[in-house]
Amino acid sequence: MSRAFVFPGQGAQTVGMGRDLADAYPVAKAVFDEVDDALGEKLSALIWDGDIETLTLTANAQPALMATSLAAFRALEAEGVTISAASFVAGHSLGEYSALAAAGALTVSDCARLLRTRGKAMQEATPVGTGAMAAILGLDLDAVREVADAAAQGDVCQAANDNDPAQVVVSGDKAAVERAVEIAKEKGAKRALLLPVSAPFHSALMAPAAEVMKSALAEVAITAPAVPVVANVRAEVVSDPETIRQLLVEQVTGSVRWRESVQWMAAQGVTEAWEIGAGKALSGMIKRIDRSVATRAVGTPADVTAAAEALA
Repeated sequence: MSRAFVFPGQGAQTVGMGRDLADAYPVAKAVFDEVDDALGEKLSALIWDGDIETLTLTANAQPALMATSLAAFRALEAEGVTISAASFVAGHSLGEYSALAAAGALTVSDCARLLRTRGKAMQEATPVGTGAMAAILGLDLDAVREVADAAAQGDVCQAANDNDPAQVVVSGDKAAVERAVEIAKEKGAKRALLLPVSAPFHSALMAPAAEVMKSALAEVAITAPAVPVVANVRAEVVSDPETIRQLLVEQVTGSVRWRESVQWMAAQGVTEAWEIGAGKALSGMIKRIDRSVATRAVGTPADVTAAAEALA
């Protein structure tokens, strides 16, 4: 059986996530401590006892979700499940950083600082309220691209996240995204709704953030991952450190090709995907992309024990 370890992106955050892992596994607690030290603040206190509005701010949510994923992964390692149990790793948007850290290509400390920088840069790339994102349900990628093109009318509007066969997210200028919602409904979308996000992620409007990340990533050591990483913007594996660096910059303005990434892994023989960290959003997407790929969520001590026993 070939398996992939996959790591969730923004939207999976909940107050209290990872606390039970930190209580049960010293190695999991050490991840949160390392992230706190790297950022020079108690992000763990916000994750476990803060309010959801502050946690959801992208500069907080990004390192927080990575910390929770890596805590779950370290707990798996403590139970004898190493990265070699996976044929591939992949992550959704910021989850790609978690995947790279799990595969040893980036340190947790560097990941935390990069994601804090990425979150701030993405937030500051556009004035608040000028950009938006919307989920289009029930239309495929080509249809949503047509919707985005029709809605643009001189503004930015593009397919940002190709999540699964029935869900594509568009991103861009607020007026254009609002037009896209109406056009999508006219074209027969089951639902089209604005998302509660603070900026138009994965669109051309993120170009200033890409420049910030180019500088930040140039300062960080990246090594070859222990297992191949399926990159968001290419939907295929990369292992070369300089290519990884370049694609993490491109990822800021580029589309998250999640549907194609899962299809690519399935075509390589992956029959099982473990979602490591908070929530089960990716598991739901994977089921809609390819029902032959079994999914397992690994986000609590009980999940960790069950996963380890499954491999024993």
